[in-house]
Amino acid sequence: MRSAYPVAVSTNDTHGFPDPKRTVDELKELRALTGDEDGAHRVAFTDTWLKARAWLQEKVSGLPLEIHNDAAGNTWFTLHGESEQCVVIGGHIDSVPNGGWLDGCLNVMAGVEVLRRIHAEYGGRPPVTVRVVDWADEEGARFGKSLFGSSAFSGNLDIGEARRLKDRDGIALPDALARCCIDFSKVMDAGMERKHAAAYLELHIEQGPVLLDLDLPLGVVLGTCGVERWAITFRGQAAHSGSTPMDRRKDAFLAAAKMAPEIYEIAERHGGVCTIGSCTTEPGIVTSVVAECRITLDQRHLAADSLAAMLAQAQAASERFAEEGKISVQWDRILQIEPVPFDERLIGFCDAAIMETCGVSHRMPSGPLHDAAEVSRAGIPTVMMFVQSLHGISHNKIEDTLEEHLELSVRAMDRLARKTMEWLVGSAG
Repeated sequence: MRSAYPVAVSTNDTHGFPDPKRTVDELKELRALTGDEDGAHRVAFTDTWLKARAWLQEKVSGLPLEIHNDAAGNTWFTLHGESEQCVVIGGHIDSVPNGGWLDGCLNVMAGVEVLRRIHAEYGGRPPVTVRVVDWADEEGARFGKSLFGSSAFSGNLDIGEARRLKDRDGIALPDALARCCIDFSKVMDAGMERKHAAAYLELHIEQGPVLLDLDLPLGVVLGTCGVERWAITFRGQAAHSGSTPMDRRKDAFLAAAKMAPEIYEIAERHGGVCTIGSCTTEPGIVTSVVAECRITLDQRHLAADSLAAMLAQAQAASERFAEEGKISVQWDRILQIEPVPFDERLIGFCDAAIMETCGVSHRMPSGPLHDAAEVSRAGIPTVMMFVQSLHGISHNKIEDTLEEHLELSVRAMDRLARKTMEWLVGSAG
C-alpha cells in the first residue's frame, strides 16, 4: 500500500537529518530485543524494561547529552542550549504485557532522532535547551496506576494510594521501585524537573480507527477527554420466573438493559463516547427475576460542559427507567478526570507541521489518557500528534502502522520541534 500524500523534505535538514528510516530500524531492533511472537514485554519496573532503557542509552551515546533519572524514575536526556528555557519531547518505553511494538517507544525514538538533527544543525549548542524524557510506567500494567512518572512530575500523584499498590504476586510498588534504585519516599521530588520547561511535545500512535477511516496519516490532538465513570445499581425484587406474571415483576435487569441504547443516543447528541462495560445480576440464576443489576458506565468528552450534560442525561434516564419499573436506582462514582485541552499556539504549530509534511491534517481529541495530559495539568504548554494505527488496534501484538506513515510522523515531529524552538527564541527576544 502506497501513501497518497507527498513527503516534504525540509530545506533546513542538516547532514541528512532527520533520518526517519533509522527510527523505524531502531524500533524494529527494540522489538527484537524485548518482544517475541506474543508481543512486547517491556512492563515497567521489570528486567526487560531495564534492558530496554539500557539499550536506549546506548543509542544516544554519541550525543553530548546530560542523562539522569529523576526521583520518580523518569529518564531525562538533555541537550543544553544557550537558554535554559527548554522544549521537552516525551514518550514511554514501557509496554503492556503482550503489547504492540509502537505504543510509547515510537514517541521516545522519534524524540531521539529530533535531538540528533538539532545537535547536527547547531553543533551541539542550540539556542534553547532540548530534552527528551522517557516517562516511568505510563501504562500502569503491573500495579494498576497509569501515568506514574508523569503524575509525580506534575505533582498530581496520590502518594498514599501509590504506597498501597501491589502487583499480582503481592510485591508492593515501593519495593519494586527500590529494586530499580528508586527511593519511594523521594518520588515527588520529580517535580523539580518542571523548572524551565516551556513547551511539551508528544507523538503517539492513535490507538483507534479515526485516522484510518479518514485515510489520513497524521492528526493534531486537541486535548485528552474528561472521564465520568460510575457504577449504576438498579434494585428490584427477586421472584419466581415461572409463577410471576410479566406485569407484576420488578425486574432490575429490564431497567438496566434500557440504558444501553440510551447511552448511544446521548453520545451521538453530544459527540462524545459512552460505554457500558460490565453487568452483574443477583441472584443470577435462570429461575429468578433479577433483584439487583449493577452496570458500569464510562463517558468521555473533551468539553467539560458536554461531559456534564452527558452525565446528567444518563442519570435522568436511569431514574425514568427505575420509575417505570417500580424499582430504585443508585449511582456511585468510580472515577472522575477533568478534560485537558492542549495549548492553542502549539496546536497551530502542529497543524502546520503536518500540513507541510503530508499536505493534509485533522484535528481530534484523544479518548485515552497520555503523559501529555499530566504535563499540561502542570501548566506547561502541551500538544500531541497522532499517527494512524492500522486496524485501529493497540495494546495488542497485532498493533501496527505503515512504515511510510512512521517516517512521516518523524519528519512532522521534527518540524513541530523546529517551530516551537523558533517561537521560544522569538518570545525571548
